[in-house]
Amino acid sequence: MTHTTGDSPSRPDSGAPVISVRGQATLEVQPEIARLTVYVNVRDKDRRRALERLTERNRECLDLVKDYGDAVEQLETSGLSISPIVRDRRRDEKVDRYQGTVHTTVTVADFSVLGELVSRLGDLELTAVHGPWWALRRDSDVYRRAAQQAVRAAVDRAQDYADALGCRLTGLLRLSDEGLSTDNGGGQQVYGMMAATSAGGAAAEPPAIDLEPQNQVVRAGVEARFTATAPDLGDPATA
Repeated sequence: MTHTTGDSPSRPDSGAPVISVRGQATLEVQPEIARLTVYVNVRDKDRRRALERLTERNRECLDLVKDYGDAVEQLETSGLSISPIVRDRRRDEKVDRYQGTVHTTVTVADFSVLGELVSRLGDLELTAVHGPWWALRRDSDVYRRAAQQAVRAAVDRAQDYADALGCRLTGLLRLSDEGLSTDNGGGQQVYGMMAATSAGGAAAEPPAIDLEPQNQVVRAGVEARFTATAPDLGDPATA
């Protein structure tokens, strides 16, 4: 779908007439990737044990994600924190416990596994999952298509003006890009922190959560100035 708006034709003090227009394009497409943020947490009164448990839980999380192979496009550790929790700051610095968190960003390209992955990650002990945030890849062809449609819309609008004036376009003076934008809404937290504990034996896999991809709206705009032949405005004497 395209939409254009234009300014009135103008003529400088000298030279050929100039038609200035704006061309815009809007494309609504399916997302190409989905991002999840996973927070693996640990709390313990002993500092060394807290570090060991955090390392173990983070490895379990990463191994789970890596099991999905090429369905996961990117896996990044985006943050890490280890901090002591002081019971009473007004007195001596007595540490009550230690708290640690690892942040991991997961980029999923195959949406058929996304619901299962979210459920399994959310089922890990003291793990929080936020997302999904739907998006297009940075080099997506959708951006090129939107830009080209905006240019064609500008040419069509300028041609409409020229036809209305009884003239024709002769050249391009300027083409400027107003930029591209994507509207994809905000992400939502699918799973909060969950404590997955078992009374004994292997726990059953959690059911996959149903997730529907959110359409991405890409907008592009350009401004263009064209030269044109002299317009046919009729004979003023007969007006």
